[in-house]
Amino acid sequence: MTDSGQKHALEMVQADGADEGSVTFVLQEEDHTLGNSLRYMIMKSQDVEFCGYSITHPSESKINFRIQTRGGLPAYEPMRSGLNNLTDVCKHILQTFETQMKAFKNPEESMEWRKD
Repeated sequence: MTDSGQKHALEMVQADGADEGSVTFVLQEEDHTLGNSLRYMIMKSQDVEFCGYSITHPSESKINFRIQTRGGLPAYEPMRSGLNNLTDVCKHILQTFETQMKAFKNPEESMEWRKD
């Protein structure tokens, strides 16, 4: 918790004596939407041995996100990469959507572009 009593959006929980390659992250105010997408992005890495998440209780909006890596790689690296990759995918989707909405709203401009 911060000094003002608010929880951090992301906390890293590591058991005493555990290596950096086996970590649980707690994501506050999140659900399956982020959990499943992030798990998919992280599992694409060859350095990740295990990645999974659980929601503690349906009335809580909190995810326990577990990552185990191979070869001594710290677990926060695939977490960082997964979040960055997911952000890039979301930006691409948003850009594609906005482009298509613009073409839908202005069909004349869209037709001129297709004639070239």
